[in-house]
Amino acid sequence: MGESQQLPLVRARGLEKRFDDLVAVDGIDFDVQKGEAFGFLGPNGAGKSSTMRMIGCVSPPSGGELRVLGLDPVKDGAQIRARLGVVPQDDTLDFELTVRENVIIYGRYFGMSRKELRARADRLIEFVQLEDRADSRVEPLSGGMKRRLTIARSLINDPEVLLLDEPTTGLDPQARHVVWDRLHSLKHAGATLLLTTHYMDEAEQLCDRLVVMDKGKIAAEGSPVELIRQYSTREVVELRFPTEPPAEIATSVDGLARRVEMLSNRVLLYTDDGDRTADGIHGRGLAPQSVLVRRSTLEDVFLHLTGRTLVDE
Repeated sequence: MGESQQLPLVRARGLEKRFDDLVAVDGIDFDVQKGEAFGFLGPNGAGKSSTMRMIGCVSPPSGGELRVLGLDPVKDGAQIRARLGVVPQDDTLDFELTVRENVIIYGRYFGMSRKELRARADRLIEFVQLEDRADSRVEPLSGGMKRRLTIARSLINDPEVLLLDEPTTGLDPQARHVVWDRLHSLKHAGATLLLTTHYMDEAEQLCDRLVVMDKGKIAAEGSPVELIRQYSTREVVELRFPTEPPAEIATSVDGLARRVEMLSNRVLLYTDDGDRTADGIHGRGLAPQSVLVRRSTLEDVFLHLTGRTLVDE
């Protein structure tokens, strides 16, 4: 089979996950190709983690078709798990052990020799930039260090697919960027990444392609650039107000933009010429606290598709 006809590493058709009367994943279709970074973007409760648990063979599908590495997660779960790396939403490190011991002990599940494990653990600890803390206990490490250690541990079996569930939730901006840098390095080395996130900037930074999930369904799919091009405008003008925007603002900005989005303390004007639209604001005698012209982002895509922001969740 030629490279262009290569089967996807993960394939879902009509995939469902139900918990009694709750439909967590509602008949979704997607493919993940070898070497790409694929993301599930959406608010809490959208079905992202349920989808990831099915791919990771820890939660069986309720319906539809799912193939991971060409295998059936229900029948071939152990075989699939041996070829996956998993970074769960919450770190599951042993705080009483050292950084190196955490990686080595996890690696024993995969039947590697002690010599091979030690060499591989040292390489991975260096990769996540924790070599200076290799012999330190885990408990006093910062949140960002623990997250990087969890990533190092997940790579011990040289996985074909790396699953990352909310990889930077709870981290400060500096720590998030360090994690992103390590994930970029993995991607450039040819790793296949699947990640869930509710951070728009994370999805834009890391994902070649992504799906926007909402209430168990896929609302849109494509690359970040494609989604912005399809569902938004080139630029956005943000009008910020100290309190709620005045009730007459929608009428006052009529004709200045292709679409207007009213939020709690700001108004978003979607336009292909932000400077021109901003000039029009002043020409109509409006007095917002500030006027910001910026490029469109995935947050604007989400607002267009669902009428709300991820942080509302």
